[in-house]
Amino acid sequence: MNKEILRNICLDKVNQARRKMEAKDMNYMELAKVAATGSTCLRRKVGAVIVKDGKAVSYGYNGAPVGCSLCETTGCIRQKMNVPSGERHELCRAIHAEQKALIKATESVKGAELYCTTFPCVICAKLLIEAGISKIYYEEGYADNLSDQMLAESSVKVVRYTY
Repeated sequence: MNKEILRNICLDKVNQARRKMEAKDMNYMELAKVAATGSTCLRRKVGAVIVKDGKAVSYGYNGAPVGCSLCETTGCIRQKMNVPSGERHELCRAIHAEQKALIKATESVKGAELYCTTFPCVICAKLLIEAGISKIYYEEGYADNLSDQMLAESSVKVVRYTY
């Protein structure tokens, strides 16, 4: 077989495979865009999809943890304080889409209890609420008013552990 013909056949196969991959990638990105429609964030609608072995296994969108007041109700803390995008993530009631997708993929902790030496900060509190942790035992306090507020809104029981 002529080298030029063989080269063209190989290039054609590579291009077909590339088009299939691009179509698959495009489909997963479309799923992420659909997930973003669930977002309750006032600043940016974000969606994420986790794909393993060619299958979508989890998704997430940015928004307040389950059972907590939505930013649509409370207003956006970051907007009120003029916080630029990409800075001070702890000043937000929402969980990122990627975080929610990871949490949904690990539902084995739903209903579990957490023992921690220190009261959780707001970033950890949001993740624990979303993951379905039922009770948090802590020993040392931690000054984080937003964490206190969000845990109080949620169904998570919080207990200060003392000997």
